[in-house]
Amino acid sequence: MPTLSVNKRANFDYEISDKFEAGIVLLGYEVKSIKTKHISLKGAFVTTKQTKKSLPDLYLTNAHIPLYKKATTIESYDPKRPRKLLLHKNQIEKLISKKKEQGLTLVPIKIYTKHGLIKLEFGVGRGKKKYDKREAIKKRDLDKKIRTLTKLHN
Repeated sequence: MPTLSVNKRANFDYEISDKFEAGIVLLGYEVKSIKTKHISLKGAFVTTKQTKKSLPDLYLTNAHIPLYKKATTIESYDPKRPRKLLLHKNQIEKLISKKKEQGLTLVPIKIYTKHGLIKLEFGVGRGKKKYDKREAIKKRDLDKKIRTLTKLHN
C-alpha cells in the first residue's frame, strides 16, 4: 500500500480512537493528480451532508487536489471541492453515532492506493488541549535523546 499523502497534524492535534477506510468519488484527472502525489490534507476534515435518503453521506472537505498538469485546462475546476466518501451503511451509522458525542470529529489521516484504488484512512478524534500537545513534544524529545545516547554507548 503506497502512501500518497499523510496529514501530519492529525495525530498532533487529535487523539485518534478508531480508524476507518473509505473509497473516494473522484474525477479522472483528480486520480492522476493524486497518483503523482499532488494532494494536501492540511486543514481537511470529513463532514456529513443530509440528502433525500435516510442516511446522510460523508464528504472529504477542504482537501486540496490541484488540476493534473497534463490535463486540458478546466475553467470551472475547484481544487477544494467536497468529495463523497464510499462506506457501508453500518459504518456510516456507527460514525454518525460517534460524531454526535461531545467533542468528537472525523479527521483524515492519510491517502493511499490499495489494489489500484485510492483509499482514505480517517479516524474519530477528540481535539487535544494545549498542555496535551506540550506533553507530546516533551515525550518525543525525550525519546530522541534516549535513542541518541544508546547509539553513542553501543
